[in-house]
Amino acid sequence: MTQPNELFEQLRALTTEQRNSRTREIDLASTQRILELMNDEDRAVADAVRSALADIARVVELVTEAFRGGGRLFYAGAGTSGRLGILDASECPPTFGVEPTLVQGMIAGGPDTVFRSREGVEDHESAGARDVSSYRVGSGDVLVGITASRRTPYVMGALEEARTRGARTVLLRCNDGPAPEVDVVITVVPGPEAITGSTRLKAGTAQKMVLNMITTASMVKLGKVYENLMVDVRPNSAKLIERGKGIVMMLTGLEYEEAAAAYEAAGRNVKTAVVMRRRGVDRAAAEKLLADAGGFLARALGERG
Repeated sequence: MTQPNELFEQLRALTTEQRNSRTREIDLASTQRILELMNDEDRAVADAVRSALADIARVVELVTEAFRGGGRLFYAGAGTSGRLGILDASECPPTFGVEPTLVQGMIAGGPDTVFRSREGVEDHESAGARDVSSYRVGSGDVLVGITASRRTPYVMGALEEARTRGARTVLLRCNDGPAPEVDVVITVVPGPEAITGSTRLKAGTAQKMVLNMITTASMVKLGKVYENLMVDVRPNSAKLIERGKGIVMMLTGLEYEEAAAAYEAAGRNVKTAVVMRRRGVDRAAAEKLLADAGGFLARALGERG
């Protein structure tokens, strides 16, 4: 009798590969019941993420320190994990007004794999190391390897190469167990999937929640948010331009036309427009106040330290 190989045994031990006793009859369930079963499973995800908040906080501090020093944040993953990293990275520039190079995602198999799955591209550590080299990850940067299984070779290769190059390294995984040498391990275990082994479900949701936290909290700490408003939003579309005007209205009490005029006078920069109106200064003076305040609108307005 052929004995199971090492990979088979490794996979069989993973929580994400276990059968879920609560969904064994999903194949014969009604549409409503299928959705109820999936929703019931999703309820566990937020609690699993909450249990890892201390480690996520450590990563936010690493990322914030890197950004302040001119460094960058990189994500590396395969399949769903890689796509989630690229999604999070792509949403930072319009939301927080940062350059596209500040947060970047790399995926096993390259950009084409975002749109069409290519099986087997995750199986080579050398590919992960090669991508880290091509992105010139180095000292001062942070690389977060994302893997549901905790063992994806592409991710392991990326982490090792990044560490060798002096970057701070983080492993985000959805299974407990041995970990490579990294600065922080974030372990979020949402449990067996509704469909056995389909880690685009609970594991993917957990990863998305953690990535949201890492970039959002880091941007908050950089002054990209005032109260709970995205005051560094870039005016890259009609919707975002109108959002910017709306924020100016909220923070100045101006009516639409006056707020729109102030927004334009400030070069479509929400923070500059608000400082100009509330401090009674011109654009140059407002920009200097913001620069002296490290980009924090509250400080430029003389509020809350």
